[in-house]
Amino acid sequence: MNLLQIKMPPQIPEFSNSKKDSTDSEENLWTSILTEVQTKGSNKLPSNKQILVLGDNESGKTTLIAKLQGVEDPKKGSALEYAYIDVRDEYRDDHTRLSVWVLDGHSAHAPLLKFALPAESIPNTLIMFVASMTTPWGIIDQLQNWVSVLQDHIDSLKLPADKLQEYRHRIINKWQEYVEQADDLDMDVRRTSRNLEDEVDQLPLSEGVLTSNLGLDVVVVITKTDYMSTLEKENDYRDEHFDFIQQYVRRFCLQYGAGLFYTSAKEDKNCDLLYKYLTHRLYGLPFRTPALVVEKEALLIPSGWDSTKKISIVCENLQSMKPDDYYRDIIAPPPSRKSIGGSREVEIVAEDEQVFLARMLSLLQQGHDRASSAVQKTGERSRLQPSPVQGPLTSPKKVDASKVTSASGEGVLASFFNSLLHKKPGSPASPKAPGSLEAGVEKAVMRSDAAAELDRLTRTKSPGGSNSLDSSTC
Repeated sequence: MNLLQIKMPPQIPEFSNSKKDSTDSEENLWTSILTEVQTKGSNKLPSNKQILVLGDNESGKTTLIAKLQGVEDPKKGSALEYAYIDVRDEYRDDHTRLSVWVLDGHSAHAPLLKFALPAESIPNTLIMFVASMTTPWGIIDQLQNWVSVLQDHIDSLKLPADKLQEYRHRIINKWQEYVEQADDLDMDVRRTSRNLEDEVDQLPLSEGVLTSNLGLDVVVVITKTDYMSTLEKENDYRDEHFDFIQQYVRRFCLQYGAGLFYTSAKEDKNCDLLYKYLTHRLYGLPFRTPALVVEKEALLIPSGWDSTKKISIVCENLQSMKPDDYYRDIIAPPPSRKSIGGSREVEIVAEDEQVFLARMLSLLQQGHDRASSAVQKTGERSRLQPSPVQGPLTSPKKVDASKVTSASGEGVLASFFNSLLHKKPGSPASPKAPGSLEAGVEKAVMRSDAAAELDRLTRTKSPGGSNSLDSSTC
């Protein structure tokens, strides 16, 4: 008995250990399967990501989103527009829809942000500020205005301090984790580099970076850059003007940790790269395009690449201006637009219709009275001679009224013809003003008397008579 009792205990542990090992292996197998399923499930593209587009009217917001959607005929809405962009991951054969909210350019619609950006959507939202190169003098004011509108909305959400700090810390990490990739760099290499950076304390932010951290991912898009050629022709813009604009916008992006894109939907510049960058920031899809700062119309600066030292290189090209000059003093609106605006302010008020008609009636009555009084004095006015006028060197021969047989009738004709002979072109026929009503009436009366006398002579003319006009003038 004692021997059996001594031999049995060593066999029991051996049986129990084998059973325990098999149980552990089964648990490890199930754990690995669950981990793999969980990993594959987490790799699916989330469906709660969205973009909020802010900018003034006519800045090209709707056209830009339509270009990202692949839509040829954009349809503009009002107040708060909603659209979506199809996102596809070719590596994992997965796709989802990216929601897009476009707020109207009037600041009166700012309260609608509560529908587009509630508190729970902040971690999954990217903000896109849009301004247009067609009005370069308003770019900085527009960007600052919409940042102010967004900041007021965030303050109205009354987020807990620890939550807001978490959102801001996430944006700082994104800036510091930026790695400029080559075309042949695999995503696994980048993940490894990120893991190594997490083990080491990250360096502090450089000067001017994220001094105003909104806790949101931000991208600044300057649209319609094809208009730069028009600015050069019509507004005498030079390269240093565009460099001045660029360094101002880049400093703004540095302040809010934003990426910067110059785009042209008309010439299809940077639109495809903007789409890839948005999916990279929201879904972690690869984006391997480095910063592009050579072509002024197609600028591309990812978030995390820029710095004050790199911006200073652009400032070296400024000769007739300084980087710190007031923006509106250098990039001012054209004078022609101001003059057009001033002329539109002049308003011409038409006279009331009844007042105008009453005034015209009074003038007509006065003219009628003057004509009536002038006609009554035809007897004396018909014999008035015009005042002597300095004539030409050779004066015309004057008709002698004494040779006319009928002094009473043909004298009128003599006076009429004498007035025609002595009248100088452009000179008045009477002391009255040339354009006065009395002068016109006097001329009409004189012509009427002459015509009447000629008619009388014609009627009284007899064959062989001495009273004819021919015999009187022989």
